[in-house]
Amino acid sequence: MVYNEYNKVKEKWYGGKILPGNSRELAFQIADVLESKKAVNVLVLDISHLTIIADCFVIASGNTERQVKSLCDELEEAMEKQGIKAHRKEGYRSGRWIVLDYGDVVVHLLHRDDRAFYNLEKLWADSLPLSVRS
Repeated sequence: MVYNEYNKVKEKWYGGKILPGNSRELAFQIADVLESKKAVNVLVLDISHLTIIADCFVIASGNTERQVKSLCDELEEAMEKQGIKAHRKEGYRSGRWIVLDYGDVVVHLLHRDDRAFYNLEKLWADSLPLSVRS
């Protein structure tokens, strides 16, 4: 019962554009955009069974701070063309670790050194890694 009510709230919040069942599809769309823009080691993790903060994480790296910012800019532009806007963005100024909140999908764009240091893949080791389509 609580889960169904949570889904109704999410549907209202998104204005019907992104429904709860489409979290994986949105994550794959984001991953495709990042890969097309030369992001390094793009990974989609299904975390829906571990937490209620999101259904999926998309993690990707850039080799420089400028590349990380550019990936963020390109992703936001591509998603806005589809009528999807991030609810929140953090870390853009430094360009080391940018987090974009798309509701059920949270995107982590990290500088390669920071990704190696923080090792989010190990932190979320109980998640289900999903294959990124080509």
